[in-house]
Amino acid sequence: MAVIARDEEERLPGCLESASFADEVVVVDSGSADRTVEIAGAAGARVFEEPWKGFSDQKQSAVDHCRNDWVLILDADERVPEATAEAIRDALSSRDDAVTAFSFPRKNIFHGRWIRHCGWWPDRIVRLVDRRKGAFDGRSVHERWVTRGREHPLDAPLEHHSFRRYADLTVKMERYSDLAAASMHAEGRTAGPLTPPLHALWMFFRTYVLELGALEGFDGFVISLMNGGGSFFKYAKLRELVRERGRVEAGASD
Repeated sequence: MAVIARDEEERLPGCLESASFADEVVVVDSGSADRTVEIAGAAGARVFEEPWKGFSDQKQSAVDHCRNDWVLILDADERVPEATAEAIRDALSSRDDAVTAFSFPRKNIFHGRWIRHCGWWPDRIVRLVDRRKGAFDGRSVHERWVTRGREHPLDAPLEHHSFRRYADLTVKMERYSDLAAASMHAEGRTAGPLTPPLHALWMFFRTYVLELGALEGFDGFVISLMNGGGSFFKYAKLRELVRERGRVEAGASD
């Protein structure tokens, strides 16, 4: 199993305990100031301390440190229910040789309950891979494992305990909008003055209405607002980066 972590002393123990069936555990830490490294070592994990390289590269590093061919990739805020652990064992023992990766639906837990709408379910993601036959795609955010073979979906879910309070939503919105804006800027993309508000309105409408966020009560409303806000700031920050580059280039030409 491969896990990346930073300052996860609260959530890492639950992650490691839920995956205690794994033959090996690798934790790549990126500068934790709390007891994350100590907790991982005490749980029997092989711990590597490395500077942050972006989601794709950090997770790829964790996978590369593993000794087994098949690797379960988890975030510190994810859990493997007992039934899912059994499904993993069954899948590996009976798999077709053409299958080189397995995907799982994720139950996103917020305020102690499973959020079934807002686009948070089934939130399917590849998490069990043959590391010899694939790699992460290199993106700094919303990274994806690209397998050289066939991906097989499992019905058994993982649990995702990413958000404990509304403040966690705002922290993620800030971080991910920074990363997304930088990625789009590197691709040479631009945004007009109406792009941020139009994307924000569409994202709120999609989450709250089309993805039935309204059925999640006040939590659904807040999640929809945060999705809209994240989209707004992603494009607003892209405009900011384009302007800053323009000023730098103008100064260089003087």
